Amino acid sequence: MTFKPRIWYPIAIVLSVVNLVAVGFAAAEAEPLHAATHAALALAFGLWAQGLRRRTGGSESQPRLEGLEASEFQPRLEGLEAEVSNLRQELSEAQERLDFAEGLVARGAAARRVDPQR
Repeated sequence: MTFKPRIWYPIAIVLSVVNLVAVGFAAAEAEPLHAATHAALALAFGLWAQGLRRRTGGSESQPRLEGLEASEFQPRLEGLEAEVSNLRQELSEAQERLDFAEGLVARGAAARRVDPQR
């Protein structure tokens, strides 16, 4: 028998939710150690569910590229390269503006040190 993440993912989610609800009940009974134990279990099961989700191929919102041919990848790749180039240009401009603003602030601080009565 093999381990099947698709089967265990919903089980891990349910176990995480059940332990999260149990935190509320244990806290209501003023049992902090009991509540902390359930919180730790809820976190552990949630992290396990995320790991299982990654194994099964991620979320359904991610685009599937399995059936595409190599000729269909080229336009997408060129579009991504153009977008990365635009983002690099915008980042460079933002860095220049930041350098300019830092220079203005530094000059203002230096002027206040030289003439404190201003």
